[in-house]
Amino acid sequence: MFNNNLIYKLYHGWWKNIDKTIFLLVLFLFSLGLFFSLASTSLIASDKLQTNNYFFFFKHLAYIFLGIITLIFFSSLSEKNLFRLSILLFFISLFFLLLVPIVGTEVKGAKRWLELFFLPRFQPIEFVKPFTIILLATILSSERNIHIYYKYFVSFIVIVPIFFLLMIQPDIGQTLLIFLSWLTLVFISGISLVVIFTFFSISLSILIYMVFFIPKFKYIRNRIDSFFYPDTGTHGAQAAKSVDGISSGGFFGKGIGEGTLKYKGSEAHTDFIISVISEEFGVVIIILLLLMFLFFIYTVFKKLYLEKNEKIKLVLVGSITLIASQALIHIGVNIRLLPTTGMTLPFLSYGGSSILGVSILSGIILNLTKRKVN
Repeated sequence: MFNNNLIYKLYHGWWKNIDKTIFLLVLFLFSLGLFFSLASTSLIASDKLQTNNYFFFFKHLAYIFLGIITLIFFSSLSEKNLFRLSILLFFISLFFLLLVPIVGTEVKGAKRWLELFFLPRFQPIEFVKPFTIILLATILSSERNIHIYYKYFVSFIVIVPIFFLLMIQPDIGQTLLIFLSWLTLVFISGISLVVIFTFFSISLSILIYMVFFIPKFKYIRNRIDSFFYPDTGTHGAQAAKSVDGISSGGFFGKGIGEGTLKYKGSEAHTDFIISVISEEFGVVIIILLLLMFLFFIYTVFKKLYLEKNEKIKLVLVGSITLIASQALIHIGVNIRLLPTTGMTLPFLSYGGSSILGVSILSGIILNLTKRKVN
């Protein structure tokens, strides 16, 4: 009797009210990521580490399971508790980001990960991003009687320490992602186009100066050089192999296990997952994946038309901007439209921090698009 009542309450308190289309899309994308991880990358990556063949698959499965629990948790909170908890978690995750340059783990010239004695290695910025969106939306939608440009200024001050901490890692890709999300929120809140383009131009000039004239950013400059001259660096050669893999796969791919790109790059199951999938399963699968991402974005934006709360609108736009921008940057790197950035593909790439970060975003989206109960 108790169990029946509990199941009944869970159904009416969560499942009955969430947007099932968005939820099922998220589950399907996670399932595809798990399948591609097993079929195209995990077996090879496990062999490189001389572990059992299913090591990466079960690790990926565990991350997805934890991600779904995280998604359900954030989507089941009340709006009031969601916003309160998110502000608290923003400062906690920012504190972890602050620890990265001090005690972080350096990999291939970049210090982006933390490996504390009580936690496995993780990337703090993946947890900072979702809560940054909520904090920015809270500031920009504040009903206090203050000038709108003051709100813009305060919101910019919020992301300045994030920019600084990302720059010294260095991680230009995530910096641009945060900046684009902030710019989108400011833009839809009604700022003048003249102001936003002026600010964008100044910011771009500062970024170019830092990359080309400050020694700390030599790592980023090398990646840009490799982009224009693939033979001069490992990153350029890796991107060139990525394009070759997509080309050799053709429209329908070589078949499961027949690709060679996964043998040539250490980041095949993370930064270059699209290329690996395309080589073995064909461009047709990539087109279907893009359509799924577009449908996901369309479904969320369709909810925006029915939403009257300005704060919720900003959070939804910011969240979907993060997911869409990250997917576009990842694909752009894989087809050599952009320099390598180390950006994972949301939902599909292997990586605990990436999976949990996008699970938090998905939980926030599900929370704010669920049916309102009077």
